[in-house]
Amino acid sequence: MQSAYHRCHSIETAVLKTYNDLLLAADNGDVSALCLLDLTAALDTVDHDLMMLKLERQFGLRGVVLDWFRSYFCSRTYRVIHGNQTSPIVHVICAMPQGCVLGPRMFII
Repeated sequence: MQSAYHRCHSIETAVLKTYNDLLLAADNGDVSALCLLDLTAALDTVDHDLMMLKLERQFGLRGVVLDWFRSYFCSRTYRVIHGNQTSPIVHVICAMPQGCVLGPRMFII
């Protein structure tokens, strides 16, 4: 169950559902195990070139579809503006766009 980015869902919703599921399992005499993973920086490790190669070779994407993914993930830059000072432009070669719906799926791929 995903709580993030869903209306009326929060970390509290996720915790309460998990807690409820564990209590129901205990009431039924079932054994439960809970594994928590912190993947907050996982999407920052996705290499764009490797992703494009994998989408092409393993998933057979070509032409316009592959170009769409390339334009979405590649050639991204960022810079920081604070007050009247601006940092140099940095070219991003790894990472999915923040809040990207496709990000978790691309990380799994």
